[in-house]
Amino acid sequence: QGTKAMDGENRTMWVFEPSVAQKVFEDYVTEFDLTVHRDEWLDRENGVKLEDGRIVSITTLSGKTFTGTMFLDTTYEGDLIAAAGVDYHVGREANSEYGETWNGVQTGVDHHRHHFQVLDKPVSPYVIPGDPSSGVLARISTEPPGEYGSGDHRVQAYCFRMCLTNHPENRIPFPKPDGYDPKQYELLIRCFEAGWGMELFNKFDIIPNHKTDTNNHGPFSFDNIGYNYEYPEASYEERREIIKEHETYQKGLLYFVATDPRVPKDVQEEMNTWGLPKDEFTESGNWSHQLYIREARRMIGDFVMTENELRKVKPTPDSVGMGSYAIDSHNTQRHIDENGHVQNEGDIGVSTRGPYEIAYGSLVPKREQCTNLFAPVCVSSTHIAFGSIRMEPVFMILGQSAATAAVMAIDGDLDVQDVPYEDLKARLLEDGQVLHYDGPIAGGKGKAVSELEGIVVDDERAELTGFAKTSASNGPFVGFGYRHDDNKDKGSSSAVFSTTINEAGTYSIRVAYPKNSNRASHVPVTVQTPEGTITKILNQKEAPSHEPFHEIGTFTIGAGEVSTVTISNEGTDGHVIIDAVQWLKTE
Repeated sequence: QGTKAMDGENRTMWVFEPSVAQKVFEDYVTEFDLTVHRDEWLDRENGVKLEDGRIVSITTLSGKTFTGTMFLDTTYEGDLIAAAGVDYHVGREANSEYGETWNGVQTGVDHHRHHFQVLDKPVSPYVIPGDPSSGVLARISTEPPGEYGSGDHRVQAYCFRMCLTNHPENRIPFPKPDGYDPKQYELLIRCFEAGWGMELFNKFDIIPNHKTDTNNHGPFSFDNIGYNYEYPEASYEERREIIKEHETYQKGLLYFVATDPRVPKDVQEEMNTWGLPKDEFTESGNWSHQLYIREARRMIGDFVMTENELRKVKPTPDSVGMGSYAIDSHNTQRHIDENGHVQNEGDIGVSTRGPYEIAYGSLVPKREQCTNLFAPVCVSSTHIAFGSIRMEPVFMILGQSAATAAVMAIDGDLDVQDVPYEDLKARLLEDGQVLHYDGPIAGGKGKAVSELEGIVVDDERAELTGFAKTSASNGPFVGFGYRHDDNKDKGSSSAVFSTTINEAGTYSIRVAYPKNSNRASHVPVTVQTPEGTITKILNQKEAPSHEPFHEIGTFTIGAGEVSTVTISNEGTDGHVIIDAVQWLKTE
């Protein structure tokens, strides 16, 4: 067991037992003679002293006061940034706020893991299936889910990442928790009846010594959907109650699957091969002492990271580190859909299309709010961007960069907003930090916009009607892929590419597409000129004249004029490809 834990080439251990990880951290404390004040809680009401926009000191509930020149809020909750009066956000922003696609309410979007569409048949939310008057099963909201793309107060679900074992000598059978109520899991029986079962164990990820890192998986699992909305802003006492409720729910779910006679026999037998390990979390009843806070407050700082920076639709200024995990959110609510079926909402899994840069401005507040504070965990980012940034290795990367900047600010007697980026960049690179990715994109088929001559507008920045299908099957192309009309709904799809010309001159206007035999041979491309509109016909079965671009024509354009190119699928006879448009100055 545990062979997958080791990277053979580099001999790097990537997964490990919780007790081993804890020992490594404790050994660091000993080795470097670090002073660690344990079980200290910030006085969130009166404990942050500010003078002239700077934090002077913080005081904990025990009465200890800590003074400093620079402060870092490395909490998941963002308690210090909130107490210091720095702007923050809780919940999901509307897609319209930052020009995003995957933020906000995601009703009608079927992603890969935690929806009820994974079942063979729909599931009724009612006590008597199909009868709304009979009442609703536990843990299903009767509130409307909200309009697609709208913002709300909901945060993605929490759970305990569990360490379990199937080693008999080290296994403790799942105990019946105080407050156990089998009615809380009635929906799981409906899932079993609908054909779901052994998939429950798909996230029992193996770690060394017959143990697991167990996470949520499936439509009804260890995520306690809808029971954490108040946590980010809650008092310490209220948070403890929320954490206890999560513990009762999750321990109760384990006990329910292990003991309830209605659970399918094969599922129950498999569950009873597992238990809590005797040698893990010995100080907290063999149960993790920390709830997995996937998302809480997020600072609104000097720069806000969005999905557009992660997906390279927009450039990221002043990189201080990189992330690469998929744009990922667990579900935020479980509701009743328009068909009277139970549905989860909020689960997202969208590719970042390779590593992405994270801006220095996302670590620091706005200047007018605080000038000596960093937030390398509750970074300035939207809900959906944070869905990728929120990985622990990224927090470690950003922690290193923030600490480096903090030292530079102290040495230079600077506000955090004034740390010279080029100096910071040089030191980070010297210390081995990775700030940029220069490798091939899209398997080598894609050409980065930044590497192309002239003005290039990719399909990500076009104004689209239709062209909803995306692909990266054929190359070369611009960016990370292209869009097409799926050879359907002719006359209903269009893409408008626009740019403002800063320098007057003659421009070659070119349209990018990867050729293929299934392409349309008569694609109308309309160029808006000062004299009127000109429409040319493009044959996408043939290779482009200046691969990946094909020249449409040359046009004289004045300084400050907006040049527009529109591609449609009107009267076309195959797949119409939308990739990019280039304006290349020829004279």
